[in-house]
Amino acid sequence: MSDGMKKGIRSRSSVPVVKKKVSFKVYMKRYWQLYVLLALPLIYLLVFKYIPMAYVQIAFKKYQLNKSIWAMPLAKKNGFEYYIKAFKDRDFLFALRNTLLLNLKDLVFGFPAPIIFALVLNELPFKGFKKVVQTIAYMPHFLSWVIIGNLSLQLFAKDTGMVNMLIKSLGGSSIPFIAESAHWVRTYIGWGIWQSFGWNSIVYLAAIAGISPDLYEAASMDGAGRFQKMWHITLPSLKPTIVVLLIMNLGYIMGGGMERPMALYNNLVMDKADVIATYVYRVGIKGLQFSLTTAVGLFQSVVGVILILTANFVSRKLGERGIW
Repeated sequence: MSDGMKKGIRSRSSVPVVKKKVSFKVYMKRYWQLYVLLALPLIYLLVFKYIPMAYVQIAFKKYQLNKSIWAMPLAKKNGFEYYIKAFKDRDFLFALRNTLLLNLKDLVFGFPAPIIFALVLNELPFKGFKKVVQTIAYMPHFLSWVIIGNLSLQLFAKDTGMVNMLIKSLGGSSIPFIAESAHWVRTYIGWGIWQSFGWNSIVYLAAIAGISPDLYEAASMDGAGRFQKMWHITLPSLKPTIVVLLIMNLGYIMGGGMERPMALYNNLVMDKADVIATYVYRVGIKGLQFSLTTAVGLFQSVVGVILILTANFVSRKLGERGIW
């Protein structure tokens, strides 16, 4: 290349690129449809999520049906009367313990299940068989917990359940799957894994689909087998997705819906099955103690947020990508 051409290239590259500024009026005229679409979910969040937050005050006030939230008197102990009452309530402490233990067991045994399923499904060579397996695994997600609770009774009842009848026909003794606390916990965790692992694996399968095939081809050329590819390529590529979902799941350690415990528990296992959600329903809604159970719900939410923030902070400190 001649010196003249080099000088020409340098002179052209040294010219600054001037970006044309678009006025706000022109920008809005061009993209106003997008902001109209964005307004709809924002209005929904405002009306149904943020405005009702004003009623969190009930946790610090004496609830009176005939008064507005702003006119209700402040509770004793500077508004913390119901928090003190909750932590002195033996039933609440049992519910708190059960919520933590059941959700931790769900996390330990249930969180790896969709990851393992996605890894195994990815290794299946027959596409037709893979689709059938996926469909069967997804189906339980669409069953309500009321249906699953009925299935549990039909399958695991001590005397009339199909599983125990089969065990007795083979000469064994019946197992109290849903009538004894230790067995009930295992049954509860098992139903949770069965109901959710297929659906939760969709995220991991999508992440696997985004892995470059060149990595697998290079590993094959180096003599790597299926397991080695899975261990050294697939799992490391899934690591960011696993970390984000783990952080999000940690936020539910203190939470959890009411449907699953209500559908599966019974009076024989209340010492292990009564969780915060059922306690709130029993004491707050049926017992009309709205201030007490609002305080319990707010406590749950605050602890959940703290857990998410802590997990995200630790993840970022360890060099992983967090939620933000």
